Amino acid sequence: MTGNHVGNDSLPIFQDVEAVLFDLDGTLIETDNRWARIAAERLASLRRILPRLDPEAWGRRLVMASEPPANYAMSLLEHLGLGSSFLGLADLVRRSKGVATRDSAVLVQGTMELLEALQQQYRMAVVTTRARAEAQAFVERAGLKRFFRVMITRQDVWHMKPHPEPIRRAAARLGVAVERCLMVGDTAMDIRAARRAGAYAVGVLSGFGEQRELEHAGAHLILDYAVQLSGFLPLAGHIPELATSDPQPG
Repeated sequence: MTGNHVGNDSLPIFQDVEAVLFDLDGTLIETDNRWARIAAERLASLRRILPRLDPEAWGRRLVMASEPPANYAMSLLEHLGLGSSFLGLADLVRRSKGVATRDSAVLVQGTMELLEALQQQYRMAVVTTRARAEAQAFVERAGLKRFFRVMITRQDVWHMKPHPEPIRRAAARLGVAVERCLMVGDTAMDIRAARRAGAYAVGVLSGFGEQRELEHAGAHLILDYAVQLSGFLPLAGHIPELATSDPQPG
């Protein structure tokens, strides 16, 4: 069962899940995808010769295509012990993209309430392509450290999402079979990594991904915000209903 959005019939309930894995950017942390908008503005001039061109869609694709090579380049430097020299540059690039930095991160609405509700019954981990220092700084500053037993960053693996290695590494460190893990993320890379590892995959529309992309990647369920996950996991506690608005894709 894939591509189900809240409001549809026959939505799954994840009865056998023991661990929940979270991406950071666009899932737990707000992001505004500034680079995608800039790329779309530049591409808009091409409509004079390519009238069927969708600048917004192609802007997003260009930004998404640039992410893996950049992350692998930084990962290689970090594995070689050279990454610390580039931390300031990394934050500068993130600010220009509209992505949260260690000093400017804002939680997606409902994040704290969701993690509070899950912590008594589920093991939880962060699985991110951020560097370890960045991810740890954000989690600690936001008061989230107590929720996560494990944090998998790009420095913990040789292959990043959409490769299944980060999901499998998180499951192993949590001591949970990967088939009993559920990955929550906002991009097709998160979804593909989870499905290739054999885990459940839940997409959220609070970040960079769009519903069609998340469906195509194989999401078992698509939510507007991660906090809505509480309705699909057996929970002893109750999460107060939050006022939510329709997410703006891209």
